[in-house]
Amino acid sequence: MFRHREDRGSRWRPSIPGVASVAAVLLVWAALVLPDTFGASGAAASVRVPLEGILLGAILLVLPRRAARVVAVVLGIAIAVLTLLKVLDLGFRATVNRAFDPAADWVLLGSAVGVLADSTGPAWAAILVGGTVVLSIAAVVALALASRRIARIVHADRRRTSAVLGVVGAGWSVLALLGLQIAPGLAVASADEASFAVDEVSRAVASATALASFAAQVDAPDPYGRADPSALLGKLRGKDVLLVFVESYGQVAVRGSSFSGSIDAALQADTRELSAAGYSAESAMLTSPTFGGISWLAHSTLQSGLWVPDQRSYDRLLTSSRLTISSAFSRAGWGTVSDAPSDRRPWPEGRAFYRFDRMYDADNVGYAGPQFGYATMPDQFTLERFRQLELGGGHRPVMAEIDLVSSHTPWTPLPHLVDGDALGNGSLFDPMPADGPSPELAWQDPSEVQARYARSIQYSIDSLVGFVTRSKDRSLVVVLLGDHQPATIVSGTEASHDVPITIIAADPAVFRAIDSWQWTAGMLPDPAGPVWPMDRFRNRFFDAFGSR
Repeated sequence: MFRHREDRGSRWRPSIPGVASVAAVLLVWAALVLPDTFGASGAAASVRVPLEGILLGAILLVLPRRAARVVAVVLGIAIAVLTLLKVLDLGFRATVNRAFDPAADWVLLGSAVGVLADSTGPAWAAILVGGTVVLSIAAVVALALASRRIARIVHADRRRTSAVLGVVGAGWSVLALLGLQIAPGLAVASADEASFAVDEVSRAVASATALASFAAQVDAPDPYGRADPSALLGKLRGKDVLLVFVESYGQVAVRGSSFSGSIDAALQADTRELSAAGYSAESAMLTSPTFGGISWLAHSTLQSGLWVPDQRSYDRLLTSSRLTISSAFSRAGWGTVSDAPSDRRPWPEGRAFYRFDRMYDADNVGYAGPQFGYATMPDQFTLERFRQLELGGGHRPVMAEIDLVSSHTPWTPLPHLVDGDALGNGSLFDPMPADGPSPELAWQDPSEVQARYARSIQYSIDSLVGFVTRSKDRSLVVVLLGDHQPATIVSGTEASHDVPITIIAADPAVFRAIDSWQWTAGMLPDPAGPVWPMDRFRNRFFDAFGSR
């Protein structure tokens, strides 16, 4: 009986290595055919034949057994790295609508974690980030072990392996020649992993070349750098000038979407409200260097007159003495202010590069109300507190960059407008976050996300218009613009990088100065109106309002 049990066990024991071998092959196979775009994803992608898998077997076959195991581990780690880069590509395409740049984008992962923590809470962010790290490590280990297992399989029966590789290789060649596809753009005979690796290397090389070109532009003489500051901004002397960025305010908000009609109607109503208060507006479109996020690239592009496409270029710019719009106002005698209500960390570049005299953030404006997702405070409070702090009677002319963030992803929960006289320290907003669903619930339905995005844009712009009419500042000049289009869940993958821009003022002389721009009257840009690259704005702004 004892021997009988032992025999039964011996019959089952070989099945465990067999299962491990099959799992190893399937894991490597899945990694090699994993697409790097959502359009090609799905069950169909998994039934392709990867050329790289055939080459992996061939390489391991010609090597001695011991060397094959070492090489297999190295190749497994390489496959794991490429797989993680594919996942990052998927994430970047879903948010900023472009592939991950392995040379420039690693630093952005920290910013993404910060946004995640602000939007979902530190606990959820910690869980998600921790889980991602664990899964990433597990993927590297699993693919390294799987490749080593394949090396063992290959050398267990070299003759049979040679035959199998020959048959599969011939079959791959026939499929490639026939051009058979499982779905459009999805060939049965796949070589996507090699193409992806080449693309990643090419992207890194192109990024390095672009950075060198950008550095040369930064170091080149600035035609406005030595201009007389008083003459450079002479037509704005005595005026309060505000650059107001509305987060995620993109072309999709005003044109070509299921929800743009409601925003257009709101903009037309806001135009009438401004007109009734004695203000006029003209609008156009700018093309932003970024999409779906990384707002500071747009801010620096507009301010510096240089196209700032990525984080490394941004970092390089901030080490320079390039003249910005705010530093030009500072040199000309204006008080300069940064108002970034969701900032919580020191920002020395604000003083060193942008030349801001005063910087307001989440912690120094006396807000005691609740947080709304990423937004530490509602836009209405941000603007009203700025008015109280900077636009009081007899104040020195001020130039400010103000960031409105109520329209920042995840677009829930959202505040609503209240009586400006009752804002106080913001505690009246306490009940409002409970009125909206959590991001986890809202993001289950793209149409719900889009509806909430539209509401957030209307809220931000209505807050700004209310601020203008409430200020009764006849010397006020507001440059209102978006920083980028919203994420692809709202804007789609085919959207442009265009964003609306509007100038609001009471003084007709402001609009006479920009008459040659041929912008559209009102807050709603004309589809046939001008579209400028965002880096052109600084120079045209100086040319229009200079008195030289």
